[in-house]
Amino acid sequence: MTASYEDYDAAVKAFWAGRDLQTQKQAETGKIDAGTRGSVTGGLHLNALQELIAREFSPLADLGTTVRQTGNIPLPGYYRRTKNWDIVVTYKDILVAAIECKSQVGSFGNNFNNRTEEAIGNAVDLWRAYEAGLVGTTKPWLGFVFVFEHAPRSTAPVHDQGKPLYRTDPVFDNSSYTTRYQVLFQRLVRERLYDAACLISTVNGEGIYDEPMPEVSTRNLTAAIAGRVAYIKGLT
Repeated sequence: MTASYEDYDAAVKAFWAGRDLQTQKQAETGKIDAGTRGSVTGGLHLNALQELIAREFSPLADLGTTVRQTGNIPLPGYYRRTKNWDIVVTYKDILVAAIECKSQVGSFGNNFNNRTEEAIGNAVDLWRAYEAGLVGTTKPWLGFVFVFEHAPRSTAPVHDQGKPLYRTDPVFDNSSYTTRYQVLFQRLVRERLYDAACLISTVNGEGIYDEPMPEVSTRNLTAAIAGRVAYIKGLT
C-alpha cells in the first residue's frame, strides 16, 4: 500500500511532536501503547517521515533488499571519503535509492545557503562516485525530502544584503525563501541531480500547510519511488 497524503500529514505532525509515526497514529486514534516511545526525546525529528518513505520500498523485501534508515549510513564519495545518507536501499550490488531528509525551522537567512549547498554538493559528489565505479554499475536513484516552516519570514520577500557584481536570475527578484526553495528543488530535479524531490511547508505544530509545487510534492515522490521499485523488480 503506497503512502497517502494523510500519511505524510501525520508524519509532519509527528515531526513537530518529536514522535515516530506509530506513536503519532496511536495518538490520533486515542490508543497509546504503554511501551511506545512517545515524545521522550523531544525536539524536532524527521524519524516519522523517514519511516514512511522507507516503507515505500517494502515491495522489494521478497528480493532480499536491505533498507537502512537509522544510525550512520555512509556511502562513498568522490570529493570526500564518505557521506551519511538518511535512507539507503540496496539490493545485491545495486544502490536502489539514497534519500536525504532535511528540515528548516526559523533562521531562514542563516540556513538557506547552507541547505542549498548541501543539496547540490551531496548529489554532485555521489554521481561522480558512481561515474568512478564506487557505488556499483547500475545507475543509482537519488531523492531529497525537505520540510520547512511556513512563517512570515519564510513567505515575505527577502531583503538581500549587497549588490551582486552581475545581474542575478530574474526569477529571484523580490522572492521569498519559500519561492527560492521551489526554484531550487524544481531545478535539482529538472537537471537530474535528483530523481525526485519533495518540498513540504508546515505551520508550527500542525501538519502539511502546503506543497507549493506539484513537480516536487509527496504525490510525485510516491509515484517516483513506485517507478524505481518496478524497475528493480524488472531486473530480477
